[in-house]
Amino acid sequence: MSIATAIQQIDTQIAGRATLVAVTKTKPVPMLQEAYEAGCRHFGENRVQELIEKQPLLPADVRWHQIGHLQTNKVKYIAPFISLIESVDSEKLLVEIDKQAQRHNRVIDCLLQVFIADEETKFGFAPSEVIDLLQAPGLDDLTNIRIVGLMGIATNTDDEAQVREEFRELKQLFDALRPIERPNVALTELSMGMSSDYLIALEEGSTMVRVGSAIFGQR
Repeated sequence: MSIATAIQQIDTQIAGRATLVAVTKTKPVPMLQEAYEAGCRHFGENRVQELIEKQPLLPADVRWHQIGHLQTNKVKYIAPFISLIESVDSEKLLVEIDKQAQRHNRVIDCLLQVFIADEETKFGFAPSEVIDLLQAPGLDDLTNIRIVGLMGIATNTDDEAQVREEFRELKQLFDALRPIERPNVALTELSMGMSSDYLIALEEGSTMVRVGSAIFGQR
């Protein structure tokens, strides 16, 4: 299946419900260009080095998402252009993003990554930590970030019931937190679902899916 056909198929499945983020890690620029020509505008990268190498080579209207674990010392490299950092997993990282965004006179949109999987290798806040962070008085001091939603990665398992339950619990947390009103908080995005489970994620209320191999094929 061609990249264009795959994107068209996924766009049909998610129409009106979610944003498609093409996960472009390890993929060469010509493949990204194909995805762009097929209408994709949101690209997600795991590694900062790849992100900063590819960004100048693609059209200016591409919206770049940082979707992998982000070290605080790497934020400065993507701060000038990143559209959304989906993988904010600590308050320390959020403070650094604010600092670097301020240097570039920008406000950077962020998602808080919530730990929902039955796997120790995943990153993220515990649900109680998300609640504490969003209620912390000091959050108002971060004027160059905007928390626009939550992100979660389900357990890598063939057990669809488990995956569905993990997504459902994250959606419940998202719904509970949406009424929070802060100058830099507006929860509108729930990023969950990848190539293996994005259809389940859509059914459970995802507004953003991160799809790689279903578009570009296996690495």
